[in-house]
Amino acid sequence: MIIWIDADACPKVCRDMLCRASERTRAELRFVSNHAIPLPASTLIKAIRVQAGFDRADARIAADIQPGQLLISQDIPLAAQVIAAGAVVLTPRGELLNRDNIADRLTLRNFQEELRGSGVQLTGPAVLDNKDKQRFGNALDCWLQQQK
Repeated sequence: MIIWIDADACPKVCRDMLCRASERTRAELRFVSNHAIPLPASTLIKAIRVQAGFDRADARIAADIQPGQLLISQDIPLAAQVIAAGAVVLTPRGELLNRDNIADRLTLRNFQEELRGSGVQLTGPAVLDNKDKQRFGNALDCWLQQQK
């Protein structure tokens, strides 16, 4: 059981939950980033550091993830890419992305990108709240249980 983490934008609270879940379930974690991420020492946890640059971490994840594995990311284009390869994506807000819902999310993301490109000011995502954290933990536990 391998879980990939797009670690450059993964909130610390999610990293901590993932590390505790890894110890509990023996799931392997692969944190991919272009900078150092503080992680606990464990044979189950691997930090993969890529060179700085646009989408380098995403490219590494997309190249190495396998069907049936889980990716933790809020990057919708990356999510679409790995879902097409047979993986599943969980956002830090606890939303499970799969073949059934990724097209709608990608369309919305592209629309928002067009608006920003035309000068419309959009607000960023809200701060992760307790409900988001609980949803993430519950969705992660559910996925882990399904893998047994």
